[in-house]
Amino acid sequence: MSEPKSEWTAQPAGEPANPLPVPAERRRSKTMSRKEMARELRRRRLSGEVDPEEQELLRSVEDNRPRTRADCVNGPRPCLFVSCKHNLYLDVNPETGSIKLNFPDKEIWELEHTCALDVAEKGGITLEEVGEIMNLTRERIRQVETRGLAKLREATED
Repeated sequence: MSEPKSEWTAQPAGEPANPLPVPAERRRSKTMSRKEMARELRRRRLSGEVDPEEQELLRSVEDNRPRTRADCVNGPRPCLFVSCKHNLYLDVNPETGSIKLNFPDKEIWELEHTCALDVAEKGGITLEEVGEIMNLTRERIRQVETRGLAKLREATED
């Protein structure tokens, strides 16, 4: 026979509640499909919401975009070039074009680290620190590390 299920009972009135430390909640990353982004852009264009100032700003940003690591190593931080493959704020899937926001609850200027190359230059950090920087768990970082080392071993054996 199975054990009877215990029921949860409320704290008796008058007794102080035992406050437990609440861990900081981390929001999961959010992926936006290319179709969803294209639909939003079409909607903005049809409604006349495309701002000429915005288009001029985008052209200016593209002209100032660093092309090599040497161009950006001493650049301003946080790095605002989110389309760079080394930027930690978002990831673009090369097969589908979908975008994954790694920090959906933060703006780019709120991040302590925005460039994976800057983090790599620091060197010698723990899995937990890497997980915090990339908004992933320690275990997931360990799995990625193991997979990457296996790929390196395969490449060097050939």
